[in-house]
Formats: sequence, structure tokens, C-alpha cells
Amino acid sequence: MKKMMILAVMMVMTISANAMSYNAAKHEALFLSDKMAYELNLTAAQYEAVYEINLDYLMSLNGRGDTFGIWWDRRNADLRFVLNSWQYDKYMALTHFYRPVAWKAGAWTFAVYSHYGRDRFFHAHPKVFVSYRGGHNRVHGSHYAHIHRPAPVPAIEHRHAPMHDRGARVMHDRDRHPRNNHMAMNDRGDRHGHFSHR
Repeated sequence: MKKMMILAVMMVMTISANAMSYNAAKHEALFLSDKMAYELNLTAAQYEAVYEINLDYLMSLNGRGDTFGIWWDRRNADLRFVLNSWQYDKYMALTHFYRPVAWKAGAWTFAVYSHYGRDRFFHAHPKVFVSYRGGHNRVHGSHYAHIHRPAPVPAIEHRHAPMHDRGARVMHDRDRHPRNNHMAMNDRGDRHGHFSHR
């Protein structure tokens, strides 16, 4: 019985040792969010939300199994409400954003550092950097579900192209952005990439 209790305490200590502290998560979330804001051309409001989402994800990590588990799924679901379609597509294509954390040799590693030096920042801290301490990913549903993603930029119609050429160019635009036609009719937002609240 005594051995089992010692083993249980050791397991709890191991899990706690793997968990990221609030301060560590805060600084890693800031670095990651800053690079996402730069590469995905985020608005100020998107940057704030992305920082919150990244912080929630990092604070939820307790070990290797969490890197691509339920909290990673939750991060992706929340980001879907915040990013517009082209931003989300680019986010998924960039591994250092889509799969930002790994557990290697008993420590967390961050893929974004293979692309950016640790002292490189493009933006000021988001306003919520000081005040937000996590927890939006613990609510039922998504905290960001009220956000409308903006409609993607519609395919450009080449009015001055010859008729036989125009159809081919429009079809090419649709092929490059296959979701645009459906989403442009269903999503609301402005053409400058800002999202609004209901």
C-alpha cells in the first residue's frame, strides 16, 4: 500500500513537472502569436484572440499526449472562428503554427524558433497580455463562436479579357480557392479582413 502511494505521488510530480508554468506559457504564446500576426496579417482584434487561444492551449499541456490531443483540437476549432478562410488555410499549411509544440528528450520544443530568432518581434504586446490568465477553452462550446469570419475576396472577373479567355481565368481563380464561392455567399464581414460581433 505504501509503495502504491509513493508511486502515485511520483506520477503526480512527473505530470506537474511536464506542465508549463503560466509565465512560460505566456511568453511562448506571445512569441507564437506575434509571428502568426505577422505571417497571417492579423488585425488587432484577431491578434488579441489568437494570443488568448495560444495561451489556453499551452497552459493545458501536461505531457506528450496533450500536444495533439483534445486541447490541440480545441485550439484549431477556436481559431476557425477567428481567422478568415485564407488565413486558416495558410495556418494549416505552416507546420510551425499548426503543430507548434513537441515533447522531445523530456522537454517542450517550439517549432517557431526554427524560423525566427528569439529576440525578433513584429508587434507590440496584445492588450490582454497583462490581464488574460486563461480559461476560455474550458467553457462549453467556443468562447469565439460569436465572431463572424469575413467573406473571402471574391474571384476577380477579368472584364477586359476576350470572352474565350475570361471563363478560363475565372475557373482558374475558383480552382485556387474552391471554398470561396460557397463561403462568399454565407459568411459576413468586411473586405478589409475585420471581423465583427453580432
